Amino acid sequence: MNEVEPRSPFALTPWVRRLLGANAVVYLLTITVFTGGWFLQMFGFSPATALARPWTFLTYMFVHDGFLHIAFNMLMLFFFGPAVEEHMGSRSFVWYYLVCGFGGAALSFPLAGFGQMTLVVGASAAVLGVGLAFALTWPDAPILIFPLPVPIKAKWLVLGLATLDLVPALFPHVLGGTDHIAHFAHLGGLLFGFLYLRGEALLRRPATPARPRRTMARATVAGGADGARRREAPRRPGARTHAATQAEIDRLLDKISASGIESLTAEERQLLSERSRQLRGH
Repeated sequence: MNEVEPRSPFALTPWVRRLLGANAVVYLLTITVFTGGWFLQMFGFSPATALARPWTFLTYMFVHDGFLHIAFNMLMLFFFGPAVEEHMGSRSFVWYYLVCGFGGAALSFPLAGFGQMTLVVGASAAVLGVGLAFALTWPDAPILIFPLPVPIKAKWLVLGLATLDLVPALFPHVLGGTDHIAHFAHLGGLLFGFLYLRGEALLRRPATPARPRRTMARATVAGGADGARRREAPRRPGARTHAATQAEIDRLLDKISASGIESLTAEERQLLSERSRQLRGH
């Protein structure tokens, strides 16, 4: 399991800082300057009018309807975002964030014919995708949630949030009818986030190296030209062990390239350290 690197709880990465600021500014504008429902209608996502307003597939995630709405979303981004951005890199992180937000709108779009959700706003789909990336990278990281007396592992937290959206989305009668929450948008963020991370993992997976050709040496055997034959060149003592060690080092370097150095176990880090000392000693 990867371990979360210790960090200041108030340290923000570049894109997390920008996203927090952008959402805060838009919210302040909606309660001071652009008051009234027209702003939400113009930039929120409505499945019935989405084709006429294609920009809303992205703008809706920066518009929030109420203080508690934006507070919950930004709190999740604040806690999960920095670690995920450091792990993914800033450019990949912001693309991942937008893809998850777009996924929320995309999964809500088919609902236009059912009339279940007339307007979707908020960054919930995007930040749930960030939470998913955190849980998949550090599944056993303990998360303290008020008022629970004990921490809960990240993987169970995200699974619980997904269940809270899945049940009312598929079985609205359980709650006695619609609760006016965009559950399908939340699920869309999780789904698109999972597909994004899965595709990225497949692209980063190193190709299986071709089987190396055996080195052959031509040897002439007494008895004339007809006695000439190929035989495998003798290996130097220790060559087999060295080759095996180098193959393991190559595997560890590929692993670091795909998942970061924090993905190495203690034994793997020790092997890299010993190999480094050997190279410095030459």
